[in-house]
Amino acid sequence: MSENKVLFEKVGKTAVITLNRPQRRNALDDEAKAMLAAAIGTAREDRSIASVVLTGAGGHFCSGADLGGGGGGDEKGEAGEMPFLVRDALLGAHRWHSELMDLEKPVISAIDGYAVGAGLSLALAADFIVASDRVRLVSNFPRIGFAPDLGLMYILPRLVGLARAKEIVFSARDVLAEEAVAIGLVHAVVPAERLRESAIDFARRFDNAPTHVLGMAKGIMNRTFETPRHAMVQLETAVQGLCAASRYNAEAVRRFFAKEAPLYPGAERLF
Repeated sequence: MSENKVLFEKVGKTAVITLNRPQRRNALDDEAKAMLAAAIGTAREDRSIASVVLTGAGGHFCSGADLGGGGGGDEKGEAGEMPFLVRDALLGAHRWHSELMDLEKPVISAIDGYAVGAGLSLALAADFIVASDRVRLVSNFPRIGFAPDLGLMYILPRLVGLARAKEIVFSARDVLAEEAVAIGLVHAVVPAERLRESAIDFARRFDNAPTHVLGMAKGIMNRTFETPRHAMVQLETAVQGLCAASRYNAEAVRRFFAKEAPLYPGAERLF
């Protein structure tokens, strides 16, 4: 990808997407956002990709939106349009952020150093989070007079509970590695020098998994807190019918009755 603000590589069946603006702590400018959206789309369309690792270069994950690029133009003339410009920009970001959250493949965030503001929102869009021992998670929005955005007010309470989410947002404080694990913000903490390797090793557990099964289950579970039980049952039964008609299911069932090694043995536990 041009300019290398976002790197995309395949490691086996894993797509590794790296935010690559270390001089700006991987802050997201317009070009980086467009490249990130393209990388997510590539991961979605490539059927040979079984999982995605999202990480940052240079010892940090992401410092959020790049507010240091300057504006230009007639500020007075633009002032009346500012609310709409901000709204349009956020709606554009939500398109690729939602696509990442809904990606029908396991997504792992590998977080080193700072994940701040929208960078924290981006990290929490993943299914699993592996953090370095020097991670600092910060909802810094109130420090600069903004409310949390990029889905943070939706995701954070679902991970840590409403009261704790309010405390993290209102205080705008740093959440460090030990606390992040204890409250369920991250799944595992590893030494910084092993972060990328550990995240890719974790992602490889899904190499032989039924990607379509995990993807459809993910889509349903992502909606579980706002969907009535009867609607969830309808989704569940429709998905099960699709699974029962798949070649993967036929081979998996054949192996089960033949007492052969399964296609996907699963794991005693992921962490």
